[in-house]
Amino acid sequence: MTTVNTIQSHLRSLADPATAQMSQRFFKTAPGQYGAGDVFLGIKVPTLRAQVSSFRGTPLKAIAALLKSKYHEERLFALLLLIDSYQRGDAENKLACYDLYLAHTAHINNWDLVDVSAPHIVGNFLAQRPRQVLYELVASPSLWERRIAIIATFHFIRRNEFGDTLRLAEHLLPDKHDLMHKAVGWMLREVGKRDLATEEKFLLQHYPAMPRTMLRYAIERFPETRRQAYLNGSA
Repeated sequence: MTTVNTIQSHLRSLADPATAQMSQRFFKTAPGQYGAGDVFLGIKVPTLRAQVSSFRGTPLKAIAALLKSKYHEERLFALLLLIDSYQRGDAENKLACYDLYLAHTAHINNWDLVDVSAPHIVGNFLAQRPRQVLYELVASPSLWERRIAIIATFHFIRRNEFGDTLRLAEHLLPDKHDLMHKAVGWMLREVGKRDLATEEKFLLQHYPAMPRTMLRYAIERFPETRRQAYLNGSA
């Protein structure tokens, strides 16, 4: 049976100090920044993904323990293993993975950890179920729980279901954090890729109140004249 120590020993053999140093800067780990205190081993994401098959079948208890690691890449690898387990498991296992995920949001504490996992576990699980939990998460004081809520809807967007994305986006208009502005704008842009009229209806109602970064992300793919109309307030 795969143990946490086995996984950690393997991952740490892949560590690269130079990559770790770059990651510390990229993920804003200085005091007062959003990733303050996060620690990196220095393992690139493709390398991590390539290890998943070697540790397939890791018990959920071990994945949960790994998710509590102080090392960013070990938490990311735990999420990659959890996604793999969720996708390959039966209904009981999917529920267990989903419950584990929501019980450990305190450790899913950077934007890449959220973005790689929320649609595949939270979004997928809720696709055919009530989605009230997303509205609880979006009201959380935790930046990462709020991001989980909106990014989880990427799964719905891919199914051409936009209602929850738009309702959550409306709730997040007053959010103060730049990472939330980017996340909401990104999801609105994804809606627009599939149904531009739906995105524009939302924008025309809300763009004057949207944070600038959120608006810029949402209209990134618009024709230049239309993009400028929104930016200049004349849409």
